[in-house]
Amino acid sequence: MGQAQRLASNFVVLTNELRADTVAVTPDLYQRLDRDYKDFAGHLLVASHSFKEDWPTWEVHPAGDEFVILVSGDVDLVLAKKVGDETIRMTEPGTFVIVPRNTWHTARVRRPSVMMFITPGEGTINSEEPDRGS
Repeated sequence: MGQAQRLASNFVVLTNELRADTVAVTPDLYQRLDRDYKDFAGHLLVASHSFKEDWPTWEVHPAGDEFVILVSGDVDLVLAKKVGDETIRMTEPGTFVIVPRNTWHTARVRRPSVMMFITPGEGTINSEEPDRGS
């Protein structure tokens, strides 16, 4: 069958052929994903990250909605709006938020947290400030 693996050290790519590939988490992970999965077109990344501090940037996913699940901790997920922001507090393990396509978002960490993500990675952009449009 297979063996149990840790999502912190091996992410999973759900391919457009509905295959699940494990990929080692290394410093060049995102470059390898772009290279090996054709700029990530049509694929989803299942990942887990630990956070002790606020995210340093905002991000947006133009290829689809992102599914964000709190595994442990206490986090405010912040969604940028044209005027102001929407803050969604996540305190209970298993709490999730669906971040709509093209919605800039970041996180403010209230205490050390682990979050799991299912992300349509194609075209993802990171920025110090969200583009709120006009």
